[in-house]
Amino acid sequence: MSNNIPTEAEVLSYFDSLSNWGRWGDDDQLGTLNLLSPVKTLQATSLVREGVSVSCARPVMFEPAADVPIPPIHFMVESGEGWASGQKVSSRPNQAATDFFGMIFHGFTITHVDSLAHFFWEGKLYNGRPAHLVSTSLGATVESIDLAHKGIVTRGVLVDVPEIRGVDWLERGEGVMPEDILAAEERCGFTIEEGDVLLIRTGQLHRRNVEGPVPREAGSTACQAACLPLFHERGIAMLGTDTGNDVSPSGYPSMSNPVHQVGIVAMGLWILDNANLEELAQACKERNRWEFMLSIGTLRLTNTTGSPCNPLAIF
Repeated sequence: MSNNIPTEAEVLSYFDSLSNWGRWGDDDQLGTLNLLSPVKTLQATSLVREGVSVSCARPVMFEPAADVPIPPIHFMVESGEGWASGQKVSSRPNQAATDFFGMIFHGFTITHVDSLAHFFWEGKLYNGRPAHLVSTSLGATVESIDLAHKGIVTRGVLVDVPEIRGVDWLERGEGVMPEDILAAEERCGFTIEEGDVLLIRTGQLHRRNVEGPVPREAGSTACQAACLPLFHERGIAMLGTDTGNDVSPSGYPSMSNPVHQVGIVAMGLWILDNANLEELAQACKERNRWEFMLSIGTLRLTNTTGSPCNPLAIF
């Protein structure tokens, strides 16, 4: 692995050198989703040859765990309890079960998309809007997740870093480097292109499945900030990994989440956190094929900074 990890000063310079502010106009709120197009979607559909789909979402669990301090909640509003077999329908017309659920989806376990309202830097959102436009009373009045309501249907590319390095998983606190991504391109025979969703498998979910969950204080792997210039150069529409998308601890005193902070605020880069890339990696390896059509539908929520989702890779 390369030791070419940028200094904090270099990463701070990315806010200027990698900025997309004004690129699509002063009023733009879509950021890198501008790189999607009907032409790109049509190209992605040409990758569907078998009609086989693979979910890239983790199951939503309602139990606490070491890395889930506040688990999602679920309860039944109505249920089938108390119904005797053979009871006449006319005596109780509303024979139905209904649920309630709620969650804090930002974190380290629920598969979700971050909108551009999720992070600020020095009081600014993407494209220079003031951070106070995201408020506790009104929510995200700009750059909300509902901007993605048409869905994200494009070419997906998987970089399986443990496969490239010949390890089971990357260690916590260790980052994916640009060299890993370039090595995957060369070995697997693809090129990351404008408008792609780039999925990076680190193996951390596999490690969680094998060893069990650990507190977030134990650290995490993800793409190192050194990858940001490559993301900008290739023009990816979205970045997704099987982690929270930032190395932890970051190693930068003033930035706890440099990939989110530079990516979202400066680049307008949409981010998919906590994907399940285990079954996808197996499907890609079996086919020796690391590109596919990817369809991501977020909930059509208003004034929110993200949404749970179920990304589907289709071969």
